[in-house]
Amino acid sequence: TSPAIEVKMTYAAMQSSAQSSAILTASGYVVAQRKAAVASKGMGRLVYLGVVEGDKVSVNQIIARLEDNDIKAQLDQAKANLKLSQADLNDVEKNYNRQKDLLRTGSVSQMEFDAAESRYNRVLASIEVAKALVTQSEVALENTLIRAPFNGTVLTKNADVGEVVAPMGAGVNSKAAVVTMADMNSLQVEADVSESNIEKIEPNQNCQITLDAYPGHNYAGYVAKIVPTADRGKATVMVKVGFKNYDKRVLPEMSAKVLFLREAMKEELKEEKPNLVVPKTAVVTRGAQQFAFKVRDDKVVQVAITTGKDFGSFIEITTGLENGDEVIDNVTDEIKDGVKVKINK
Repeated sequence: TSPAIEVKMTYAAMQSSAQSSAILTASGYVVAQRKAAVASKGMGRLVYLGVVEGDKVSVNQIIARLEDNDIKAQLDQAKANLKLSQADLNDVEKNYNRQKDLLRTGSVSQMEFDAAESRYNRVLASIEVAKALVTQSEVALENTLIRAPFNGTVLTKNADVGEVVAPMGAGVNSKAAVVTMADMNSLQVEADVSESNIEKIEPNQNCQITLDAYPGHNYAGYVAKIVPTADRGKATVMVKVGFKNYDKRVLPEMSAKVLFLREAMKEELKEEKPNLVVPKTAVVTRGAQQFAFKVRDDKVVQVAITTGKDFGSFIEITTGLENGDEVIDNVTDEIKDGVKVKINK
């Protein structure tokens, strides 16, 4: 008996025309480039929370408010102290001016004048201190209001009314961030590309983005940034891919696949359904018929196929094979129906 012929296997797989012409593919996640965990600058109990997940907020909008009774009382006290100092000012200022006039005529001593001037300056200083305390209380009152830092959408709500919030979670049982929000106009796909392939990618290169959640829809993209450092553990470089346009279906943290293309994605490819393809080396024409070859029980099984579109090194299979079918690659003349083969892994 003749020895078994060694063969290599390949797969029939679903592939879009963009995939066939892609220089490189990578996977990653949709990430908002502007994202914030919005926390309080003051510590206190949350008495108002005006947003839930999915709400749109505008810059400086009040999202939440802390209990502020004690700070309002401090502010009232500071304002009262300021009024007291201003009332003293009227009295000491008149006395100071009177002593100045009397000093000129020699009716009072220098020592009495100096004492009046000192009292006057002390009241002026106490007014400045009182004003500073009013400002300090006003700032503390403003810090009980939690405002949106930019226009965006609330992603998560991390605290509820009645809970104690503190800057950076200062207490054991206190919450730091009240809400997490993101600017939905800053979404990009962050994909890891292996170091060995990074020279194939350049800024503004055209890409096609496909979200795992919507496999039938593709988005046109471009290379927004190649992050100038590598991940030593994974031997990859992060590439940020921007969307040329996207819709409400694109959400942060969705997983995505990116095809780095030689040329821009055509409009009609946005809803393009992938085709079943095999490498051209797995197809042969014998007579008027085209064939691919499967292996069953170490023997070749000839399968009649029909082919469709040409995708460079791949060709579309319209009948005869299904997605995931394993066929012999690099078919030679000695590969025939029933021939004994040994699969080379």
